[in-house]
Amino acid sequence: MANLLVTGGAGFIGGNFVHYWGKSYPDDTVTVLDCLTYAGNRSTIADVPQAELVVGDIRDTDLVERLLRERDISTIVHFAAESHVDRSITGPDAFIDTNILGTNSLLKAARSIWLDQGSGREHRFHHISTDEVYGSLGPNDPAFSETTQYAPNSPYSASKAASDHLVRAYHHTYGLNVTTTNCSNNYGPRQSLRAVIPDLITQIATGNKKIKLGSMHPTRDFTFVEDTVSAYISILESNLGVGEVFNIGSNFEISIGDTANLILSLMNSSAELISEDIDRSNYLYELIDNSGSWIIDEFSGSAKHSSGFELPGRIPYQSEMTASLVDEVLEYGTCGLPSLQTSSALHKV
Repeated sequence: MANLLVTGGAGFIGGNFVHYWGKSYPDDTVTVLDCLTYAGNRSTIADVPQAELVVGDIRDTDLVERLLRERDISTIVHFAAESHVDRSITGPDAFIDTNILGTNSLLKAARSIWLDQGSGREHRFHHISTDEVYGSLGPNDPAFSETTQYAPNSPYSASKAASDHLVRAYHHTYGLNVTTTNCSNNYGPRQSLRAVIPDLITQIATGNKKIKLGSMHPTRDFTFVEDTVSAYISILESNLGVGEVFNIGSNFEISIGDTANLILSLMNSSAELISEDIDRSNYLYELIDNSGSWIIDEFSGSAKHSSGFELPGRIPYQSEMTASLVDEVLEYGTCGLPSLQTSSALHKV
């Protein structure tokens, strides 16, 4: 039996990891440390019996040390991060605080409990990062590899690059057993409505005849989230690769426009695609159920019903209504999106 600490485990990819680990290792215990900001929600992991949510901040080193010590934790899987390029442009400070200082806090706590206090036990610090640390690819550029030079282009990717370097440094300087994964764009159940694929599905499912997109030209390497977390677990299960970096992706690139057309086809929709700039700083959705419509602010999580009833907290994605609209289509990742659903490719130096 193992005891894990999963930071950011109430979010999208972290929550899917907790579900997957719980099914794979039903006798293990999983402590989820999450601040429950815009990206996290209790309901994401409410049905995982082995998971216990601790609402707290990864920058609280004393809290992390206490959890590691009192719960005899031997593995940290670090998902917690501020994300999204647009948010980092308007508010970079939060990205520095969480992604750099927060990661350093976790590393200090791990070093203190696992190394300095001489527990002598096997341990692993697995750091979740992004392929955005490598910069951008041109149309004729080769795919990123683990030896690609870092070239972050936003405060978000720069903060993740810095956290990657800290993890590497703790391995080489102090001997902490670490692994790092840089993944491409994920899609799947429990994803935020503002991400491009659930956004498209939501617009189509609610009957919109004009589907709004940003630019249709950028290409993405979309990976089904369960492929990604299965790759994480494969790395954690292996005793090989400590101190190394693994890139995870589908090795299949598709433009946003082609993705939208594929989803339109799968959902038998004749809606028109409209390319325009989308202001996601105050992203509103109108979702229709049998009792009327909800106007939902996906960033704040507030919702107002056509009857006048208002909900200030997070309703949107976790409500039965939106879950049935979005998850039903996202679950097609194993059968209905054959072009997008491909096995994750693990590349190791």
